[in-house]
Amino acid sequence: MITLERATSEADLYQILELQQKNLLGNISSEEKKNEGFVTVSHTFEIVKAMNDICSHIVAKSEGKVIAYALCMHPKFADDIEILRPMFDEVEAIRPKIENYIAMGQICVDKGFRGQGVFRKLYLSMRDVVRTEFKCIITEVDTENTRSIRAHHTVGFKDLVTYRSGGQDWKIIVLDC
Repeated sequence: MITLERATSEADLYQILELQQKNLLGNISSEEKKNEGFVTVSHTFEIVKAMNDICSHIVAKSEGKVIAYALCMHPKFADDIEILRPMFDEVEAIRPKIENYIAMGQICVDKGFRGQGVFRKLYLSMRDVVRTEFKCIITEVDTENTRSIRAHHTVGFKDLVTYRSGGQDWKIIVLDC
């Protein structure tokens, strides 16, 4: 049985990082990248913990082990992860200005649990727990990660803007809370 909850322990955070490493763009084959999707950012324990201390991440567990996660990233961390800074700059440039949002810093589902609705459940859970504090969830997806773009649109995300940074094209998307 899969359960969804907030990350509450260092063990949860280390398991998030372990799953992240298994799915980083540089750690998977081209075939996996195309068919399974990938994550781009490699976080440190310190930043994942600091983010969690402000707004706890959402994790899915099976038999007590983290099998999926959605990182909650308050905009105050905009300068802490260099690859994400351009996203926050783009969001700040949108008019009318987007107020009171949380960024989903990264989402990942372990390969053995894909296709079971875990991705959708992570976002619905995230939306439920942050809606009293934030108006929307914003994230970005590498335009080459077509699996992820389709999955986000299926959950209800809408396109805001596409921009180029670091030699990649990024799509910023929003989910109203």
